Amino acid sequence: MEAKKNKIIKNDEKSIQKYRFLFQSIVVLICIWIGVEFYLFINFLESGGLASEYFRRPAGVEAFLPISALMSLYFFFLTGEIHQAHPAGFFILIGIITVSLAFGKSFCSWMCPVGFISELIGDFGDKISKKLFKKKIIMPKFIDIPLRSLKYLLLGFFVYSIFFAMTAASLKYFLDSPYNIMADVKMFYFFADISRFSLIVIAVLFVLSIVFRNFWCRYLCPYGALLGVLSLASPNKIKRDPVSCIDCGLCTKACPSNIKVDKKLTVFSDECSTCLSCVDVCPVKDTLQLKSIYTNKAQDKKKIGFAIAAIYLSIIALGVITGNWHNKVSQEEYLINFKDINSLGHPTSTRDIEYLNKKLSEKEVANGQRNSR
Repeated sequence: MEAKKNKIIKNDEKSIQKYRFLFQSIVVLICIWIGVEFYLFINFLESGGLASEYFRRPAGVEAFLPISALMSLYFFFLTGEIHQAHPAGFFILIGIITVSLAFGKSFCSWMCPVGFISELIGDFGDKISKKLFKKKIIMPKFIDIPLRSLKYLLLGFFVYSIFFAMTAASLKYFLDSPYNIMADVKMFYFFADISRFSLIVIAVLFVLSIVFRNFWCRYLCPYGALLGVLSLASPNKIKRDPVSCIDCGLCTKACPSNIKVDKKLTVFSDECSTCLSCVDVCPVKDTLQLKSIYTNKAQDKKKIGFAIAAIYLSIIALGVITGNWHNKVSQEEYLINFKDINSLGHPTSTRDIEYLNKKLSEKEVANGQRNSR
């Protein structure tokens, strides 16, 4: 230990958490701006098209339709076609996946508005627990591990329902459906006219998030599960130098995902969100760094946020440049579908999807027989 102490070079780099907070805040402000535009679009629909000004539906709202985006992605792999109901969602998902492959689960800690809110609630909860219990409350391991499996079970359900239970024909049928076209509008009314049961569920999640940091993100978010799996393939990982490490344990205490950073040489974890909190609190220079596992080259933490934004915005720009950002749904079609908004439904089970696939196959056979005549 004495030898280590003699070699200590103090880490005098400034924390980047304020910059990360700024990035998150900008994304939240953009979401609010999109929300206002979408609200004006809803008002136009409610007026029956009689409003004096037509407010175009903001394409960015498709960021909140991840299941439709996943369907569009699979549809693209099967057909090579970008479906035009929600094309922005396709590029948003591609952008998020690309970011995850480059810098791990960084979308969750740098850009996700739900993750940002979860962090704020978690900070509030940490302050309360430290005052009352003098320490941060952590879910017991024997409960934590089974609960963490829930988000992977949800992800598995969606993956099976889309990638294994649906064909190109049934995907197109769903993506073309009025329900999918109006899914964002239905989502708006779900929250605008939220039920008592839904409010209770949200309240319970809020309380649990105060007690157990990032409860939703850690245990229930299937999007986070997907990005967690993809992050394992990222070449950039938090690495610890055991020679200069003084075993202070500050990195583990700072980790919002409760990863035992001080016990690892390289952090391979589906829960690491590249927030760099552990790197910031490390008291010894260059002991904890985000490095490429291939070149062992350290990434400049000050540039991480800009690199994440650059990758994501490049994918979005590709969608805009190729004319695949705004959908091709006409104003008239929106108004027609809006009249039946409350009656729009969709297949809700694997059984329904299998039945749909069968009917579509029968229809294709019938069309083939008709054409042969």
